[in-house]
Amino acid sequence: MQNYYADKLNSAKLFQVYDTGIERVRQYLEAEIDFVRKDLRGHERILELGAGYGRIMKKLAPHAGSIVGIDISEDSIAFGKEYLKDSPNCSLLVMDAHRIEYKGEFDVVICLQNGLSAMKGDPLDLVRRAMAALVPGGRAYFSSYSPRFWAHRLAWFEEQASRGLLGEIDREKTRDGKIVCKDGFTATTFSAADLAELGNRAGCACRIEEVDESSLFAVFEKGDGVSA
Repeated sequence: MQNYYADKLNSAKLFQVYDTGIERVRQYLEAEIDFVRKDLRGHERILELGAGYGRIMKKLAPHAGSIVGIDISEDSIAFGKEYLKDSPNCSLLVMDAHRIEYKGEFDVVICLQNGLSAMKGDPLDLVRRAMAALVPGGRAYFSSYSPRFWAHRLAWFEEQASRGLLGEIDREKTRDGKIVCKDGFTATTFSAADLAELGNRAGCACRIEEVDESSLFAVFEKGDGVSA
């Protein structure tokens, strides 16, 4: 399902996903952004992996120097360029996060909204590429869902399915943090231990923190000795 977001859930449909009627989910979405925003000083060069149409970029733009967002969906990027027209410090590029080759160009890299799972591929490769993109002392933020958010997360996916944004939820296969749709879409998560192991294998300092009882964040810090 590597190209699900590019082929089926992009541009206007992706916008509708975040236009949720579930208050607890809206709180979760804002809490993720706030967690990153509180660490910014207004000058940072940010790279967002899996930026979609720029929802997070628009929120962070007033608090950063510049933001580059990449996504594999050409439709989402085209939609996003209009969405971000009043954010001159933001730019969007069609690019596969697993193929980025940035070297020491950004102060912050973000991959929120369970991006490690959503983008499939090798998560360690994604972390290593993110770390390579950072300057020494830079930080990379990766988030997954907290197990305590399961009921709200499932309700959100059911809302999406009812609006035709995802396939029907397969109730028999959906359990233990894994949501499976009958059209083949699968959404998994990373535990705190999984995220810590990624940091260890990438050879960088890692801090794990639960946010809002909805997200698990791994903040990877690049020291002078990181050669990802």
